[in-house]
Amino acid sequence: TIFNKDDKSTFPALKVVSETPIPEFSFVNQDNEIINKETYKGKIYIADFIFTTCPSICKKMTYHMEYLQGKLSKYDDILYLSHTIDPDYDTPEILKEYAERYQNELGADLSKWNFVTGEKDEIYSIARSYLCAAEENDQEDTGGFIHSTSFILIDKEGKIRSGFDSYGNPIGVYDGTSVSSVKELIVDVGVLVSETKRKERNYEK
Repeated sequence: TIFNKDDKSTFPALKVVSETPIPEFSFVNQDNEIINKETYKGKIYIADFIFTTCPSICKKMTYHMEYLQGKLSKYDDILYLSHTIDPDYDTPEILKEYAERYQNELGADLSKWNFVTGEKDEIYSIARSYLCAAEENDQEDTGGFIHSTSFILIDKEGKIRSGFDSYGNPIGVYDGTSVSSVKELIVDVGVLVSETKRKERNYEK
């Protein structure tokens, strides 16, 4: 994280990666509840794209998301959103089994973490809005799908936010398979929470 050069104060701020907010969406979560943009309105949240039969990176990503949730538990209004990219297999019931495994084994808080499924075209379309890749392929070692390892940080206005690397360049999205990247995200969530609180106080004035 670096200082916002446009801000005369000494407070750090995150980069707005895209001025266009995440578009409207509607999916179904592990409890068969409708999850849409309204669910996350006025909340900071972290999103990713996985599938439950993934033979490689998804388990690590979900483990790191749970780790992230534990480290950020001091913040009341941080939410989490995991989209399956294999909705043909990942029904709400399958997602519930998957989610409860992380709840039972690691203590994941599913009251703040939605695992969602829906129409494949809509999921793949929303992935692009999150600057993520999600597509089918025919390679066995990928489980039939290719997707980004990204964790995406979304602010209360629905915009993608990012800290900066050691060279002062925006990170953009965070690597959900990397411990160091996840730790950077933890720090940057704290920066975003502080930035948001300052904005809200100034708005109240």
